[in-house]
Formats: sequence, structure tokens, C-alpha cells
Amino acid sequence: MSAKAIREATGKDLLNRFLSPSSGAALCKFAAVDESTKWEALVAANPWLQTEKLVVKPDQLIKRRGKLGLIEVNCDLATAKSWIEQRIGKDIKIGKATGKLRSFIIEPFLPHKPTEEAYVCIYSHRSGDTILFHHEGGVDIGDVDSKAVKLEVPVGQIVSTKDIKNVLLTKIDASQQDLVAGFIESLYQQYVELYFTYLEINPLVITGGKVYVLDLAAKLDATADFICRSKWGEIDYPPPFGRDAYPEEAYIADLDAKSGASLKLTILNKNGRIWTMVAGGGASVIYSDTICDLGGASELANYGEYSGAPSEQQTYEYAKTILSLMTQQKHPEGKVLIIGGGIANFTNVAATFKGIVTALQEFQARLVEHNVSIFVRRAGPNYQEGLRIMRDVGQNLGIPLFVFGPETHMTAIVGMALGKRPIPRETEVEFSTANFLLPGGQDKTPDQSRKGSIAGGSSAAAGGAASAATAAAAAAAVAAANADFLDGGKTMFSKKTKAIVWGMQTRAVQSMLDFDFVCRRTEPSVVAMVYPFTGDHKQKFYWGHKEILINVYKKMEDAMTKHRDADVLVNFASLRSAYESTIETMNYPQIRTIAIIAEGIPENMTRKLILMANEKGVSIIGPATVGGIKPGCFKIGNTGGMMDNILHSKLYRPGSVAYVSRSGGMSNELNNIISKATNGVYEGVAIGGDRYPGTNFMDHILRYQADPQVKMIVLLGEVGGTEEYDVCNALKDKRINKPLVAWCIGTCASMFTSEVQFGHAGSCAQSEKETASSKNAALGASGATVPASFDNLGEAIHEVYYRLVHEGVIVPEAELPPPTVPMDYSWARELGLIRKPASFMTSICDERGQELLYAGMPISDVLKNDMGLGGVISLLWFQRPLPPYVCKFFEMCLMVTADHGPAVSGAHNTIVCARAGKDLVSSLVSGLLTIGDRFGGALDGAARQFSEGYDSGLIPMEFVNSMRKKGTLIMGIGHRVKSINNPDMRVKIIKEFVLENFPSTPLLNYALEVEKITTSKKPNLILNVDGVIAVSFVDMLRNTGSFTREEAQEYIEMGSINSLFVLGRSIGFIGHFMDQKRLRQGLYRHPWDDISYVLPEQALITRKIGIFSTRLGTVQKCRCLAFRGACLKTHMVRCHLIQISCPNCHNSKICLLQNNKCPTCNFTVVKISKVEPIKKQNAQEESPKRRFVASQINHPLVQKRELHASERVVMQISSQENRRKVASVSPIVSLQVPPPLIPFEQTKSKQQLVAANPFKILKLVPQKGGESFCDEMKSRVQSVKPEKRMSEESWFHCPFCPLKTRFKLEFMRHARSHGVDKFVCDHCTYETVNEADMLNHLKQHLDEATNRSYLMEAAKEWVLH
Repeated sequence: MSAKAIREATGKDLLNRFLSPSSGAALCKFAAVDESTKWEALVAANPWLQTEKLVVKPDQLIKRRGKLGLIEVNCDLATAKSWIEQRIGKDIKIGKATGKLRSFIIEPFLPHKPTEEAYVCIYSHRSGDTILFHHEGGVDIGDVDSKAVKLEVPVGQIVSTKDIKNVLLTKIDASQQDLVAGFIESLYQQYVELYFTYLEINPLVITGGKVYVLDLAAKLDATADFICRSKWGEIDYPPPFGRDAYPEEAYIADLDAKSGASLKLTILNKNGRIWTMVAGGGASVIYSDTICDLGGASELANYGEYSGAPSEQQTYEYAKTILSLMTQQKHPEGKVLIIGGGIANFTNVAATFKGIVTALQEFQARLVEHNVSIFVRRAGPNYQEGLRIMRDVGQNLGIPLFVFGPETHMTAIVGMALGKRPIPRETEVEFSTANFLLPGGQDKTPDQSRKGSIAGGSSAAAGGAASAATAAAAAAAVAAANADFLDGGKTMFSKKTKAIVWGMQTRAVQSMLDFDFVCRRTEPSVVAMVYPFTGDHKQKFYWGHKEILINVYKKMEDAMTKHRDADVLVNFASLRSAYESTIETMNYPQIRTIAIIAEGIPENMTRKLILMANEKGVSIIGPATVGGIKPGCFKIGNTGGMMDNILHSKLYRPGSVAYVSRSGGMSNELNNIISKATNGVYEGVAIGGDRYPGTNFMDHILRYQADPQVKMIVLLGEVGGTEEYDVCNALKDKRINKPLVAWCIGTCASMFTSEVQFGHAGSCAQSEKETASSKNAALGASGATVPASFDNLGEAIHEVYYRLVHEGVIVPEAELPPPTVPMDYSWARELGLIRKPASFMTSICDERGQELLYAGMPISDVLKNDMGLGGVISLLWFQRPLPPYVCKFFEMCLMVTADHGPAVSGAHNTIVCARAGKDLVSSLVSGLLTIGDRFGGALDGAARQFSEGYDSGLIPMEFVNSMRKKGTLIMGIGHRVKSINNPDMRVKIIKEFVLENFPSTPLLNYALEVEKITTSKKPNLILNVDGVIAVSFVDMLRNTGSFTREEAQEYIEMGSINSLFVLGRSIGFIGHFMDQKRLRQGLYRHPWDDISYVLPEQALITRKIGIFSTRLGTVQKCRCLAFRGACLKTHMVRCHLIQISCPNCHNSKICLLQNNKCPTCNFTVVKISKVEPIKKQNAQEESPKRRFVASQINHPLVQKRELHASERVVMQISSQENRRKVASVSPIVSLQVPPPLIPFEQTKSKQQLVAANPFKILKLVPQKGGESFCDEMKSRVQSVKPEKRMSEESWFHCPFCPLKTRFKLEFMRHARSHGVDKFVCDHCTYETVNEADMLNHLKQHLDEATNRSYLMEAAKEWVLH
């Protein structure tokens, strides 16, 4: 329901908060009183109650309270309080309704003259709003509709004070016109902005320059709650007087608000005998009509409906609520429950029936006690399975339960339930289900399926297939007629209609494609889908037997641009977004028809859509509709239901009857009724159940009138609104001359003592003219065929059809068998038509029912019984509830195994992964993957070892000895820190708990005996946590009585014991992850000094190295890491690390230690045998023939290519003296010499030197003091003492000229004169003049280095001696 009445106090509160101060309205002072009101608090909050004269009246949607004597005026607080206390909670009869007064409102009494009273009312209708005004007001105003002046405000327009004064205020004093006009203007503005649908003020008092609102009645559009909640606040919608608000109604209303389905419940007579549980808004009204028609109005207990594909759980809650109400009080004649409904379009009947069956089973004893009889009639998707389930449960309930399908008229079960109709023993069997015919069904046509043709005396054989020529001729005739009518521009759908679907409704789209295929369309009717929440992609569907792809667009513009042949939009948007998407669609003139499926679009929005559609020439079907169908051509969404109903109702080919209905669910029932009573449906449209449908009855009936293929029309109207009277007028003036069969549902409304809002928003009569009975009478008087009740609708249709056949207006044609449509695998499985082995099997959990089951136990019971985490483990791991002490044992194990610090491998991995920026799951998994035999796997191993020892009969000493002989450690024994004298408290606590609570602990006792033996040898060989948990777990499996011996052994073998460690340690891993994130720790990198780099020997002996030494600060190191000292060169000879190349043949395999002659050419190389510290001679004394000797470290970080022959290190020494000189030279400078190395003479000029040797200084290392020893040579070298550091020996010598200096900076400046001015990286293009920057840069090339000392050696790539 959209328009809902609110209390007077609520309406005045809204006006107080939102009427403009400039409106001239006085603040409405009031105090609300109910049964819970504390008078002291009320007076404290409203002190004016004690100082002013008062008016008191009920606030319960009661009209004409003044005439009924329900107002006390000009009284004080004591009188008002007494007046209320005399009436509150007391029964009072108003018209037909009897109810209790529970809510009152107290206001200040306003003295005024009768001439100062006026009347104003605003109400909404399809085309706009109407403002009524009368210069007189009060209880004696009389027929205000005929007296008041009206101002029509079209949709989307505003009202001005000028219009108000010119139209409404002509009889108001000119001095007050501006005041009243301003008030009405402001009142109408808030009427629109606050989504009122009705607002009446009587009287409106104009006195003292203010406008006072005395009595007020109002209704709000409840569907606008999502827009106006911030303004409205919490709104209390009271029930009509005479009907109390029950908590069960509020519960169902809450379920409805939280569900996409529709759930409604109104309790009419709690003590009534007849209860209903009906699917569908229209069907629920028809069942109530039929019950009242058969004399059951006084016993009808409730009105309600469930629709929109509710889930099994939702139908269970709905059914449980009704059954609980039904079984509260007994009835002497017993009670009747009618579970009815039409033929569903898309609701899975079996799924909803499962929820109802569960509730019936739960209330079985109470149903028997109250002598309840149940009558069921339902059809739609999977209805066969649903009816089977209902029949099966009927055999076990112990009460009468009768089940019928679509072969039975929808309301026939009402007559059976009330004893007005006999209950048949057997019903007609249906031969099709879902998408295809069952075996045997193709050879037999249901008796009533061609009833009209047979009755009409058609020459075509009943159920026989027509010849190909006849079929072709029929198809051609239909196509020609359609083409002619299409040219006239009045048709809505044809075989060429193409649609765009808004929303990811794949099931509805597939239903449309299947319908297209069975109608023999040449191409699909759906060309594209629009869904803003996913990117552009293609969606797969079936077209008959093959798969096709349909484009899905994110933007409407893209779909319209790329599919300009589409002329229909099927809008599945929600009520919140349907308005915007429809407005956007109407910007594209190619769209001629829009179907809005959503229910509950605010009325103001709907009226704007209708206005815009009329301006653009677009037809809107809906809102709140299932759509429409044109057999053989096109259908909207889920219209027509599943393929079984399409086949039964012959919707795959056109008939001669067109219908229009408000109800979408009842449109499917009409398809069924018409197909059995005539030759079938030509076209059918459900205009929608909202108060303002986009198109009305006349829009479609006039189309049918103009279509030559339509021979008769069926109208199914309902209570509320006046559109049916337009049809009456058209019948009278002969604009409609084709036979019309009409019926308006809701005839029961006048039989209820209080107002009832039926399922559809528009199903509520505001006047006698809007009642269903008045409409049926008017239609009948206008010439339409109106049956006595809905029960007789099929017969009335058949009578008209029979007459038209005999008159020759309708010529029945031979039936054409439809093509078979393959059934989807998932639906076939749902129907139980196929079976296949399941891909997975589970025996511990089931989520398919009303609530989650753990090993058969509902999750609610798990929580109610306080089973804890241990109880959940017992259910999910062992499929049974275990004793409480076992559950406690599980929880203790999880506690003690949760964590063991960050240093263990699992926690370490988790921390490293977390610091690398990985998510929780990745970090947790990285830690869990370390669990195995070495970490965390001791539980299973200990359980296995101790169990085998105990089971084999070994005494503890024999067990220990056997494990020693095998050379196998006893798992679960030993601790790194704890010992027999320093016990592990975790072990102690678990051991004491197990010994105290477990019925028997033989394996634990056995393990304790083993501990005595092992600790006698070494005190730390104690039973550790792993061991005590493992043996206790085995004792639990074997001795609690919950498992057989075989089951216990199976759990041990499958590794279940270690699961406790895995689960417990997961808690700790998650803690470490959260800790690292909380501390915001950065990426972890393990330090190099905590890594031992051990390279293969082959990598050490393949270097091409000359005689050299590497000095790192004051320490010299050998590559073998066994020597550090000044005698490094000699030591390296000993280590076989120095090789030379032969200058003749370049053989590089000559080791100075082993051989002094080249094996290839016999070239003799002087062997170094000793190093003696000799004072360095002046550089000028060196021989001009001397060549520089360079050494190269051949490491991947340094050497990236093969050496050229000219790059090989060559050393020529002509005399012993020179050898000694060379050996004693201190490394003054370290140079980076880019290859090839070109020897040069010292006598060369400076320019020649720079051109021939473009090398640059890498590092300057002066010789420093200190002592070093060579363990290999047993010799001692005394370096320069500290006091002699400034001697000439420690000066910097230039290798290119005689310059020598003791100042480093001076030497650097001098070096630049030789072209040596900056540091250059040998591995990239990096250059710098700063030595420290170069060293830091070289660290970036560390990935291939093996340790820090090796890195530093590599940094000094070339060393010149």
C-alpha cells in the first residue's frame, strides 16, 4: 500500500516543522495521550495544559468526531483527564466497526466565531492535485465536494497566490485573502515536498492575523520513505478504527520491509474459523471475495498474501505466524486453512511450499488439537514437486489435507472447504512439466485444452497436427494481419519487436528467448542488456539448442546507439532507481514501450513519468507489473510463467481473445482460463497494481477494439479507482462494440467492518463509487458480460466465445505443435527429472534449509546450548556432540598451542609475509605451510609412536630401548628449556585436567612411565606439550564411549590430532599479522652478517689474478677467509689463489707456488718464496723499462665479459732487485683501469700518458700503522709506527711523475692534472667525485656478492703496485 493514513498528531508535527514562518500559520500546540501516558510527565512537558482551556478528542482515524460526540471542548485539565479515563480502553461502536479507544490528542481551545472557520483539502489523482476550499467550515459543512471551489494543479507545476486568490478565495474578505493565499501556497508546497497524498483541514480558523489548524486528517505516500525518512522521522501508521494493531502484523510488516518479496497480513477476526495463506496480491483478493460470496465473511479470520518469489525461510516465518494465530483458540466446528494461489510467473512453488511444510510439521500436534482441515491449490514453476511435497506431508500430519493443481479452478477449493462443493477423489493428470512434454503427453491433449474449438464444431481434428500447407497458410494470414495493423501504428508488439532489458535479470531474459524460440521467431527479441554496476561485456544465453551472446552495456546511451532497432525497454530497476532509468530511456525516441516491473515507486514520480510519456508518445506498462504477452510474437520478462504453462495455455500461437488486467499474477491465471474456454489468447497486458499505472484499461481496450484479429475482450478490474467507468462510457457510446467480459475483484471489501488495504496499492475504495460491487453493476448495465462471481468467469468467457464461433466471427484453426525447447540442466535437476553423481559429498554441514546445520544440529541450538568452540569442533570434526569435558579439553589445547613467540618458523614466515604487504590470508597460509614433521608435526607422531608401543604390549622400558635401537627420537619427549626440575606448567595443567575428568587414561599413564625412564637419563627429556596432547587425544578417542575402536584408529591415521595444533596456531599467526600491521613494520630484509656465504671451490680457483694484495682500511683479507694480515700475497700463493699468464703463449694455468715454467712453451717465471719488508725507493730510481703490474678480481660483480688477450695480467721482472722492489711497494693508489690495459713508459709525455691511459682514481689508501701476522709463513712484519706516520714513507707518491706529498687533498688536485678527476662505476654509467658516494653506489650491485668483505674487495676492482 502506498497511501497510508497518519495520526492527527503526526500531521500537525510535520506542519509545525516544515511550514514556512511566513505562511501565517500559528504553531499547533498539542499533547498526545495513550494508555502508557504518565500525566505528571505530560504536564511537565506541556505546562500550557494547566493554564489554558482545552479540547480533547480521539486520534484514531475516526471521521466526523464532532457529530459522534467524541470531542470535549472548553474544558480544564482535570475534566480532560477524566473524560479520557472514562473512554480509554473501552469498546465503542462507530458504524459497523466496534473497537477500543486507545489514543487521544489534547489541544488548546481557540475561541472564535463561526464566520472565521474555513475548509481546505488537497488530494492527488492521476493528472495532478486538486485543492478544495470553502469559506465555511466545521462539523456542519455537509457535502463539501459539491460546495467547495476547486483549483486543479497539473503534475509538475506549482500554484501561485494569484491563482489561489482568483479561484479559491473569491468569498473571503479581501483583507484576509493575502494571509490565506500565502498559507495555502505554503501548505501545498509542503504537501508536495513531504509526499502527502491527502490532506484535509476542517476547520481552518482565520483570526487575529493568524491561521490556525484545528482538525486535520492526512495520508502519506509510504513508498517515499527512502526519500523522506530524514524529514519524516519514524512514522506510526495506525490501523483503521475497529481493528487493533497486532504484534504479528508488525512482524510480517518488518519481514516485508527487509525482503524483496511481498508479505502482507491483516487480522480481521482473530477468532474466525477460515484462515487463508494465498500467493499473489490479486489472488488473495479473489479468495476473500469467494469466501464472502459463499457466506463466510463473518468467519474470515485474516487477509494476506505472499508473492514476489519469497525464500523458503520467509514463507516458513509467514506460515508459522499464521499457524500460531490460528491455533490460539478452538472453534466448535474446527478450522479451515486455505493455501491457494494462481499460476505463478516466476516463483518456485516447491521452494515456498517447503517453508510451509516445515511450519505445518512444527504445528502438527496443535493442528490436530484444533481440528484443522487444509485445502491446497497452486500452480507455476516446479509446482509438481511442490504438490508432491504437500501430499507427502499430508499423510503424516493426521489431519485432512487436499491438494490440487492447475487442472482445478483457482477458487474451487473455497467451495470444498466451506462444504459448498464436493471434494473430488481424483484429479486430472498434467502431461507436461517445465520445458518439455513428459512421456505419453505428446499423444494426448488435455480434455479442456481445445474446448472452445470442439464446442464450436470446428472441422479441425481435436489435438491433431495440421498439414504443412494449412500451417503455412495460417501463419501467412496471421502475419498479413499483423503487418496491416502494424502499418496503422497501433500495435504494441509484433514478431519483429526487439527489446533492451535494464538489469541483470538473466532468468527473465532466458525465459523471453525460450518463448521466442517456441514461437518460431527468426531472431531473439532481446538485443541488449543495461547494467551500470558491471563493465561492458557479453552474457551467454541459449537460443534453442545453441548458445548465443548478448551484449551487456554499462551505459544506456551505448545500448541505444548500437541497437537502434530496439523499440521496447523492459525495466527491472529497483523502486529507488526505476524513475531515473525510465526518464533516461524516454530521451531516446526509438523506444515506444517501457515496462516497469518494480513495485512501490512513489506516486509523485509515477505521475511525472506518465506526463513525460504522454508528451513523447511512449506507452508505459506498470509500475508493479509482470508485463504483457502477445502469443507467437513477444513477451515481457517473466510473463506467462515457465514453459509448461506456456504450452498448456497455448501461448506459443495467437488466439482470438485479448485481455487487460491489473494483477500480474492473475494475468497468468487468465491465460489458463482463456485457453481452456476459447481458442486462446491473442494479447494480454497487466497494467500494474500501483495506484497510477502508466497506461489504463482504456488505452489497451481501444487498441484491441481497433485490431481485427481480436474478436472478444476480457477485463479484470479491482476495487479502488474509477478507470472502469471510462470503459462503461465507451460501451455506451459504442466506441467499444466487441464483446467484453468484465469482472472487478474486491467485492468483499464492503462486507468488512473496517477498512482493509488489499495487496495492490490501488486496491482501496475511497468512496462507494470505487467499490468492486458498484463497478460490476455499472459494467453490466453498460452492456458488458459480468459473471456472478470470479468462480463463473471461465463459464462466462466460454459462453461468449461459443456464440462467436456459431456466428462465424471466430473460426477455430487446427492446432500446431510447438517446437521442443531443451530444459536447462539446473532446472531439470530442480524438478528431479535427472540425476548425476555429485561432485562433492559432505556429512558435517548443510546450509540449504531454514538455518545452518552442524552435523544435523541447527546453529540456533548450538548457541542456545552454549556448546562453545569445543562443541563446534566436536560437531564439525567428529560429526557428533562430545561430552563437555572433551569440549573443554579441545579449548585448553587451542589455548596452549595458540602461540610460541615470533621466532618459530610459522610465526616468522607470517611476520615476513605481513611486512611484505601481503593480506591476512596470504600471511596466514605462509605460516601454516611450515607446519610439518619438524614444526608442529609432533602430535601425530607422538600419538602414533605411543599407541603402537602400548598396543604391541611393550612395557615402557622396552619401548624406550626399541626406539633407541631404531635410532628414532621419541616424539613428544624433550624440551629445550624445561626439565623434570623445572616443569612446563602447560603440561601440568592439561595432565591434571585429563586425569581428573577423562574416564580412563591408559596411554597417558604409559607416556608418564616413559617420561620417568627418559628423565632418569637426562632431566630435560620430559613429556612436552605435544606429547601430553597427543596421548590425551588418543585416550579421548578410545575411552569416552563416543567412538568405536576402528573410528578412533581412523582418526589417528588421518592426522586429526595435529588439527588442534593447526587451529590453535592459526590464532597466533593471525595475532602476529595484526601486530605487524598495527606496528606498521616495513619490509623485512635479513642482515648479511647473519648469513654464512660458502661458495663452491670451483668458483675460487678460476680467477685470473696477478700478484696483488687487497687492503681494506688497516686489515687485509684472503679470499679463503682463513687469513687476515699484511703478508697476504704470500699466503695467497700458499692458497693456490694466485696465477699468472705466460707472456709468450698466454697460458693462464701457471701457479707460482707449484711451477715456475710454462708447460706449453717452457717460459721461465720467477717463483716468489719470501716477502721481506724493504724500504721503498724513490720513484725516480725505478727502471724506465718497468711495466705496471695490475691485478684483477674476476667476480661476477666485477667482471661481466671474457678477457681479451691484451688484458691478461703479465709480470716481467728482470732482476732480483726489481722483484724485491715490486714486492715491497705499498699500495699508494688503487686505480680503476678500463680495459685494454696499455703499458706505458714513464718517459712519455703527459699528453701521451693521458691519451694512452684514460684511467681514473678509485681510492687513495695510505699505509697505516699496526701489526699483522702470517700464520702460513710464520713471519712478522712490523709496519710503520704511529710516531713515524708523517715520514716520507707514508707520503703519497704519484705513479706518473716524481711528485710526492703528505697531503691527500694536494695529491688529489695533482692527480687531476693527469686526467684523474672522478670516480667511475665499472658496471653502469654512474660517475662521482666523492669517494663515499661511489662506495655506497657499489653496494647497489650486491645481489651477486657473497659477503661483505668480498664486496669491499670488489669495490677496489683494480690495484696497481
